[in-house]
Amino acid sequence: MGATSKQEFIDFFPTLVEDVLGELPSYDCSPESIERLRKVIDYNVAGGKMNRGLSVVDTTRILVGEENFTPEIKRKAFILGWSVEWLQAFFLVADDIMDASITRRGQPAWYRNEGVGLIAINDSFLLEAFIYRLFKKHFKQEPFYVDLLELLQDCTYRTELGQMIDLITAPEDDINLDRFSIEKHAYIVKYKTAYYSFYLPVAMSFLLCGYKAEDPIFKQAEEFLIPLGEYFQIQDDYLDCYGDPEHIGKIGTDIEDNKCSWMVVQALDAIARSGSKEQRQILEDNYGRKDQEKAAKVKALYRDLNIESVYLEYEERVGKNLLDQISEVKDPKLGQVFKAFFDKIYKRSK
Repeated sequence: MGATSKQEFIDFFPTLVEDVLGELPSYDCSPESIERLRKVIDYNVAGGKMNRGLSVVDTTRILVGEENFTPEIKRKAFILGWSVEWLQAFFLVADDIMDASITRRGQPAWYRNEGVGLIAINDSFLLEAFIYRLFKKHFKQEPFYVDLLELLQDCTYRTELGQMIDLITAPEDDINLDRFSIEKHAYIVKYKTAYYSFYLPVAMSFLLCGYKAEDPIFKQAEEFLIPLGEYFQIQDDYLDCYGDPEHIGKIGTDIEDNKCSWMVVQALDAIARSGSKEQRQILEDNYGRKDQEKAAKVKALYRDLNIESVYLEYEERVGKNLLDQISEVKDPKLGQVFKAFFDKIYKRSK
């Protein structure tokens, strides 16, 4: 989406690291603690796909037009883009502790590093706090400063609510399929993923481009981007089960991890409608177990229930609905933003 190179975005990152570390001596931080925080940032913020951060930059480029995408606008878009990546790091450091995850992005989860452990909880707090330090340094004089703070706080709050429901619905050590439902899954996806991953980058770009928080464009974006974000997560759940590990870069473990995934809630719904006690028992006996043979039995049940076809029908339906929404957008630049997001995600295979 757009022409900003990922490398250019990456090259800007050290500037922001120095911004947040550079003020720490005024808080009486020792050189050793500052270097430790440098490692926290470098280990956890950099290294992802950076799709969220680059979305801020590319959306801004479309909205202002190439001729108005000045170095100053680009710099501000880079700061906002990296703030979303910083937010993601805060979530993931905490999430890995809660999920007892072993790895993240091909390396040990931060809390599993020697000498870190549960100190990672405080590290996650600091990663979030650094975002607000960056905003104060770079945007305090901007007319959108308060709206930016409220936007970030609102999306953070929604994500944390989604995480809470996810954690109490599907704890790994307490398997209870009665907690799962299509409605519960929809809530988790909407709040835990869609707002900060899809709506937040675009809403930040709107503020940078001079839109006011009460302008209807924000609601219009929310009505398109939240369903797109929900579709993205449902795709992820589908690919976890049916994707080629060589192609998607990971081995799916949603079944073994007792995840309230789209696949299992669709299976439970189909079983409830058919009234098959045998199929329900297969799920009860095999779902959420750290056992590949049991996971294979769940996948076989999904095949018997034709869940893949249910997904493909859903994908066609949501794709048509989203394209219809794009066709109704009167602002051609906003339509271009929506189409760029859609093209990146629709029928992706990894």
